[in-house]
Amino acid sequence: MHTPFFLPWRTRLSARGRCAQQLRQQSLCHLELLLHPFRPPGLLSQADEGANSRDRIYNVRRTFFGFLYQVLKPDTSCREIVRQVQALFALHEQGPVDEKTSAYCQARKRLPLDTLCRVRVAVAATGEKMAELWHGLRPKLIDGTTVSAPDTPKNQRAYPQSGSQKPGCGFPLIRLLGVFSLATGALLDYGRGNKHQSELRLLWKLLDQFKPGDLAVADRGFCSYVLLALLLRLGVASLFRLHQRRPTDLRKGKRLGKNDRLFTWSKPPQRPRWLPQSWWKKIPTQLAVRVIRFNLSCPGYRPESVTLVTTLLDPQQYPAQDIAQLYTRRWKIELWFRDIKTSMAMEVLRCKSPQLLHKELEMFFIAYNLIRCLMVQAGTTNNVELDRMSFKGTVDSVRQFSLALAQARSKKKQNHLIVELLEVIARDQVPHRPNRREPRAVKRRPKAHRLLNKPRHQFKEITHRNRYWKSNPRKSDA
Repeated sequence: MHTPFFLPWRTRLSARGRCAQQLRQQSLCHLELLLHPFRPPGLLSQADEGANSRDRIYNVRRTFFGFLYQVLKPDTSCREIVRQVQALFALHEQGPVDEKTSAYCQARKRLPLDTLCRVRVAVAATGEKMAELWHGLRPKLIDGTTVSAPDTPKNQRAYPQSGSQKPGCGFPLIRLLGVFSLATGALLDYGRGNKHQSELRLLWKLLDQFKPGDLAVADRGFCSYVLLALLLRLGVASLFRLHQRRPTDLRKGKRLGKNDRLFTWSKPPQRPRWLPQSWWKKIPTQLAVRVIRFNLSCPGYRPESVTLVTTLLDPQQYPAQDIAQLYTRRWKIELWFRDIKTSMAMEVLRCKSPQLLHKELEMFFIAYNLIRCLMVQAGTTNNVELDRMSFKGTVDSVRQFSLALAQARSKKKQNHLIVELLEVIARDQVPHRPNRREPRAVKRRPKAHRLLNKPRHQFKEITHRNRYWKSNPRKSDA
């Protein structure tokens, strides 16, 4: 502070200025100490001009980490984040903060979507630097899923509900397509659309994500002549399960080994709807593919025959057994989607407009990539397999250690806590259960309530239908 006025107050005003500057730089729970090594510096700083240029209570950094805390801890309301900010300002004696959530919700709307995308990509790229290759290639898993959104008019227009549901009785449906790294489990990129957009159409928009030296691995829904040719044109190899409508007789073709044949496929006569005409002309008329068949055996069950198609044509460099073992690891993407949707509670989103839904998805994926990078770092430091570490345990550890990091008074203590966090993550391992069968079935029965088949203001409850009564009170009265 440089002023010749109020000399007796100079010391007090200087201290208050330093305290205010420190408060402006401080955010919630010190989650930035864990995210700092994985994001470019200055990415969450205030803008020089525009929407986020003013010095507000809910600046970009504080809003970002408040939003991040919400997705790391399910069922955290905006009111709880406002209470954390109130406690932070009361701790530093910086005056009262409005207890309503309007300012924080408006700050979330001002978060730049492109900045969130850059943070997600940067975190995933940091984890990819520690990844291992498979025969010199980088396997990337592809699959799709759906999530639900609140039933608002804006969400319904952007993402209509299922056609089997009556108006006012369903929820908007968002279709997602994810591209994951097999080595780290991080989400590299994703596409979103409504129910009318197929997964192949969404993947067409993500082809820029694939680089020469990548290996695309997906299930039979992506086994398409056009997709194989497009990826091969980009210098990307493919490994898909053979589509059920394309029969292949392994008695034909060039023999490369047992249940290993080389075929020549022809270009289909009709162009897919999702492919532009300009790209359809670039598709070659013939394509050489390799078809491999192997058996999946599990103790106590019949072996299941699986047929694969790939553009890895060299049987010496890419043995059939190694390719089969690689495809069996494709199921991991189902577990990663379960981690995001079930463990992190992303299956039902909460924002009421499409713009905020997109930002909520980005925050979920940023949090997921942060957890995966911490797991990779913990496994590399403590020599533990990545698949053995618990994802939910890592989320719980990050949430609790962030509170301890907020109370550390020195940089040395913070670094010690981060090292301890990595050791805790490495020690929290799931049991080794090979060939464990987990059917998609629900054990807990739902409550005996009627289904809402009309809008709630038009719905009339029929009380004389005993089958909807839980304990049949008519018989109990008798």
